[in-house]
Amino acid sequence: MDAAGDELADRIRALLSADIEIEERRMFGTRAFLDDGRILLGARPGGVLLVRVDDENGAALVARAGVARAVMGSRTMGSGWLDVSPEAIEDDSELMFWLDVARESTGSATDTSGSD
Repeated sequence: MDAAGDELADRIRALLSADIEIEERRMFGTRAFLDDGRILLGARPGGVLLVRVDDENGAALVARAGVARAVMGSRTMGSGWLDVSPEAIEDDSELMFWLDVARESTGSATDTSGSD
C-alpha cells in the first residue's frame, strides 16, 4: 500500500471508530473494512476508495463524477463494485456518503423497521 492508500484507510478507520463490529483486513492489495464478513469499503493504492454496493445502486452511482466500475488486475468487476477517485472523496462528508451507501447496500445499516 502507498501513502495515499494508507491515509484513506486512516480516514475510514476514524469514521468507523465507534463501530466495534467492523473488521479490518488486507485483501487483494487493499485495506478492506468488513461488516459481518462482507466488504463494505476498501482503501486502495493511490487513495482510491473501493465500495461494495448492490447492483442496482451501482448502475446508478457509476454516473457520478469520479466513479467507475472497479478493476482488479485485468478484470473489470460487476456493477456492485465501484472505484471512487480521491478527488471525489476529498472531505469526510463525501467519504461518509459512500460509507452510508455501502452499509445500506449490504444490509448492514441499522434496521429501523422495528422487526427483530
